[in-house]
Amino acid sequence: MKRERSYSRVTRDALIMLGRMIRIGRLERGLTAQDLADRAGISRTTLSNIEKGAAGPEVGIVFEVAALAGVPLFGQDAGSLQMHNAHLGEKLALLPKSVRHKAREVDDDF
Repeated sequence: MKRERSYSRVTRDALIMLGRMIRIGRLERGLTAQDLADRAGISRTTLSNIEKGAAGPEVGIVFEVAALAGVPLFGQDAGSLQMHNAHLGEKLALLPKSVRHKAREVDDDF
């Protein structure tokens, strides 16, 4: 039996908010749900789940739908998003590639 994943309140609220923003963007552009689903290459059911704030759809699909609906991702326009992304890439280059915890020394002194 598959166990359902639980999400924090912040995550659930963010998903609902993004879904609502996508729905508003779609309606403001005069797009039907089927129009937007067709443009994104997804089913109408998947779009409905996204607009309801479901956690199931892949993040790439959700971002594509948001972009098609005119929802600014991360509160920025495309140009500043690219610049910010480049800055984050530079920052990542300066950080270690991975995090390793120090091995615990075995205390066998009884």
